[in-house]
Amino acid sequence: MHVKDLQGSLPPVGDEGTGRSSKLEKQIPRTGRPVEVGMSLSLWLQTVRNNPLLNHRTTEELPKTADVVIIGSGATGSLTALSLLQSPNPPKSVVLLEARELCSGATGRNAGHCKPDQWRGFTKYETAFGAEQALKILSNEQRTWEGLVEYVKKHNVDCDLWVGKTLDVLMTDDVAEVAANNFSNYQAAGGDVSKIEVTTDQDKAEEISRLKGAKAVYAWDASSLHPWKLVAHINQQSLDLGLNLQTWTPVTKVSGSANKWTVHTERGDISTPVVVHATNAYAGALLPETRGAIRPCPHMCNKVLPPSTFAGSRSLKNSYAIIYPDGISGTDFGHRGIRMVGHNNRGMSLNYLRDEPERGSRVLYDYAWSGIIARSADQVPYIGAVPGKPGQWMCCGHNGHGMARIFTAAPALAKLVQGATWDETGLPECFEVSNERLHRHLDPNWELNEDN
Repeated sequence: MHVKDLQGSLPPVGDEGTGRSSKLEKQIPRTGRPVEVGMSLSLWLQTVRNNPLLNHRTTEELPKTADVVIIGSGATGSLTALSLLQSPNPPKSVVLLEARELCSGATGRNAGHCKPDQWRGFTKYETAFGAEQALKILSNEQRTWEGLVEYVKKHNVDCDLWVGKTLDVLMTDDVAEVAANNFSNYQAAGGDVSKIEVTTDQDKAEEISRLKGAKAVYAWDASSLHPWKLVAHINQQSLDLGLNLQTWTPVTKVSGSANKWTVHTERGDISTPVVVHATNAYAGALLPETRGAIRPCPHMCNKVLPPSTFAGSRSLKNSYAIIYPDGISGTDFGHRGIRMVGHNNRGMSLNYLRDEPERGSRVLYDYAWSGIIARSADQVPYIGAVPGKPGQWMCCGHNGHGMARIFTAAPALAKLVQGATWDETGLPECFEVSNERLHRHLDPNWELNEDN
């Protein structure tokens, strides 16, 4: 992103992790199954190495048949399973397959920050889908965040939940002007701005953000949490209801025809009338029609320990999107330190902090790990029935913003699987997968790399 290329709009929330790389853009895109050996461990996965759900297998052998087979045990697959099992007419058998350890894809690597887009993405969404859909997208994100927080509190989930203000900090006059126009457009279209606190006085912006040179700040409620622990709790609920969870069971292909599918794995095959693809960035490995519409994007995260000037009573109390003319840095935090993602993800280094330490510890860049994002070609997820494959369903392509989508998207997908109409899901219409959406972005040069 560069301010000269913004054309009057800012990237939606979630784009902190979807910046383009000129080197990667020149490569022929390839996708395959998740890497089975040598992968890094995220901060989240490091902290749960002794949890037995990591490599859980409900039964020693795979079942030969199932009413529903779900591929992928991240937030989408896990919450879809729970939604089906808690429904008034639950399937008799649900199998959840995971290629590696439980929740070791995007949810277990990139997730942890649920920041509903309150305003920033409106203009860009309006350009792509019209004002009505843009308003629905942002409204849905608020409902998603509220649903996630409600679930954690209702079930007393031990997942380090934080609820507080997230700050969009505009670091130059140019981006502050673009932000003001975005906000004005959203408000003029009937958008609800009652939850957003806007500061345009530079002195106050610096005081609130604690960033030197801040021009404006937009603040609203968001959350951070330990995503693996959340997903583990969801899976334990499902296991208590009869879920068959099988980790370390990579799916190699899905064959068959309408409502008579065979899910092939390295440990055997499962016959089922219903297959749910919750594979996100890996969707193209099993669904070639998604290649181009959903592109895997490497993602780097850094664990950073704050300096003494940002510790104790002076510790950060907010999460951030720090917006520059040439990119966005995202940060969220917890008791183990700050996690930084996105372009220029050392953006909160001493070059920008207002309180550089004269004594005590300096910033410590402690650990970095890799993740993966499913970049959607049109910015929003692909949810619903896989075109031309009755009985196959998908919820993929969250564009680095799954935490603010999945807690409404996955229950909606479960309803669709059980016969609900799209209107009954309450999701924006632009989220629905269709032949037209997929074919518009189909990449004929996309090659499947079976080695990874």
